[in-house]
Amino acid sequence: MHLLNFEKQSVLLHILENEHPDVRVLCTAEPELLEMLGAKTFRPNLFYILRQVDIVVPPLREVTEDIAPLAAYFLTRYAEKTGNPVKRLDASAAKALRIYPFPGNVRELKDVVLFAAFHSKTVVITTADLNFSQSEPEPADSLLLRKPQQDKQKIIEAYRRGGSWTAAAKLLGISERALLEQRKKYGIGRNGEPEA
Repeated sequence: MHLLNFEKQSVLLHILENEHPDVRVLCTAEPELLEMLGAKTFRPNLFYILRQVDIVVPPLREVTEDIAPLAAYFLTRYAEKTGNPVKRLDASAAKALRIYPFPGNVRELKDVVLFAAFHSKTVVITTADLNFSQSEPEPADSLLLRKPQQDKQKIIEAYRRGGSWTAAAKLLGISERALLEQRKKYGIGRNGEPEA
C-alpha cells in the first residue's frame, strides 16, 4: 500500500466497498503505515477495511525453533528441483543458523540454505558451507551479533545497557534462548561478567 497514492487508494476503497464487497484482501504492511495514517497520506477508511484481522508474524530471530524445519523444507525442495540427494545440516550448521539474527527473515534463511546446498561437496552441510551476508551497513553502536570477534563484548554491553538478559536480548535483536546459547559460547556469567 505504500506505493499507492491517495487517488489509487480511493479507487481500491471504492472497489472493496461497492463493486466487490465479499472480497477479502490479504496484505502486509510495514510499521510506517500507522505513521502514514497520522500524516494523512493513507486513507483511514481503507485502512480499517483492510485491517479486519491482524496476523502478527514474529521475525525469525524470535522463533528460532522454526529455523530447522524451514531449512529442511528448503533443502528438500532444492533436491526435488535439481534431482540431487537431499542434503542435511550438521549440528554446527544448525546451531549457526539458530544464533544468526536473520535481518532478512525467511527470505534470507532460504538464500543462505540454498547457497550452502549448492556449494556443499557432500550431503552434509557444515558451518564452512554457510555464507551469511556481511554487506548490510551497520551503525557504529549497533549491538547486532554478526562478527564473532566482537560479539562477546556486544553481549556484555547489551546487558550493561539493558540491565537484564531479557532487555539485552531485545537490544541484540535475538531471542532469550539464542542469547543464552551465545552466553555459553563466549563464557559470559549471570551478571554479564566474563567467566574464568
